[in-house]
Amino acid sequence: MSAAFPPLRQELQGIEPYGAPQLSLEQAPVQLNVNENPYGPSPEAAADIARSVAEAAASLNRYPDREFVELRSALAAYLDTSGGTGITPDMVWAANGSNEVMLQLLQAFGGPGRVALSFAPTYSMYPEYARDTMTEWVAGHRAEDFSLDLDAARDLVLERRPSVVLLPSPNNPTGTALPPEAVTMLCEAAASYEPGGLVVVDEAYGEFRRAGTSSALELLPRHRNLVVTRTMSKAFAAAGLRLGYLAADPAICDAIRVVRLPYHLSSVTQATALAALRHAPELLGRVDDLRAERDATVTWLREQGFEVADSDANFVLFGRFADRHAVWQGLVERGVLIRETGPDGWLRVSVGTPEEMTAFKKALTDVTKEQA
Repeated sequence: MSAAFPPLRQELQGIEPYGAPQLSLEQAPVQLNVNENPYGPSPEAAADIARSVAEAAASLNRYPDREFVELRSALAAYLDTSGGTGITPDMVWAANGSNEVMLQLLQAFGGPGRVALSFAPTYSMYPEYARDTMTEWVAGHRAEDFSLDLDAARDLVLERRPSVVLLPSPNNPTGTALPPEAVTMLCEAAASYEPGGLVVVDEAYGEFRRAGTSSALELLPRHRNLVVTRTMSKAFAAAGLRLGYLAADPAICDAIRVVRLPYHLSSVTQATALAALRHAPELLGRVDDLRAERDATVTWLREQGFEVADSDANFVLFGRFADRHAVWQGLVERGVLIRETGPDGWLRVSVGTPEEMTAFKKALTDVTKEQA
């Protein structure tokens, strides 16, 4: 008998690659499935990005700055003005999307004989980072309202002694934010055993949080084992840029440098990100509009009788459906693409423009009437 080809690792055989369903604009003109910002950059911002890329192109025969010093300085300045307390460039690390940031964290701090831990439902890529780095994956469970049972969470951390705890805030797919006391409790628990563990608070949607919801950036001075990750894909309206970053103790950033690939951030990526940061007020200018649209969507869904998770993100999780796939398919047939994800019976819709949300509401009303 011939061996299977190619000789893929056994635990990867038969696994489908990660990815949300992709449909063309002709198939689904209203695309509300991957939590993008529906408002692109202005012509002025796009022109500045283009100029910056053109300047970088003139030296593409040379490798980029592998320490991306200028970009780290710009990201530190942005974080320090948006909730940080004294964040400096040596506390910042960046990579090709927050996905690569997370993978690098697991490469550096996970591995065989180590544990990564989170609480379900949570971001579906986390167990894949663990799998790819041969780190044991452990998932606790959230309460019925998707909050954390703090005592149960602490007990699980103390029992399993993870090297990395992954905590999205706001959580994906539920939109649930963590209170600061939860972050502090888990940081203290993860520091109480040898050699200790990191607590990674994934704030990919942090800029969308409601007034009064704090950022874990504020806790960095108190917890040396705390890592806060962000992305430019969501609030910055730069999903096509693929730039994620973190803030942490400088020793954590230095450790990641051991596992990063050489020159992992291209000159073009660095130039584009720097230009986008120069236009931060404009690119972030529609965040308030998206928050208002999100809250209006939550209210409308509840008025229709759906269960809806409280959201601090730019998406809303709602249910419950006896056959959620049939509802999802019915929306697609009406030109609206949302995400079939999260606990059984629930669906997730990204917040779009007012026109897109009107189309979503009409399509959902028609589908639910048809299936009643």
